[in-house]
Amino acid sequence: MARPTQQEAAWARHPAVSVSGSAAVSVIRIKSQDLFQQMREVEIDHEGRIYRLRLSN
Repeated sequence: MARPTQQEAAWARHPAVSVSGSAAVSVIRIKSQDLFQQMREVEIDHEGRIYRLRLSN
């Protein structure tokens, strides 16, 4: 069995629940320190488009 990636492990530690109407839906909550990993900016590839998430001063 493969070991979970660092991000998968982070997601497992920080589950969140969102309520929409009467049905609860699980969503992933990621702590910023897990996402940025000591960097000031990350790139997110969404269906071939690149988005940048940057920490402000």
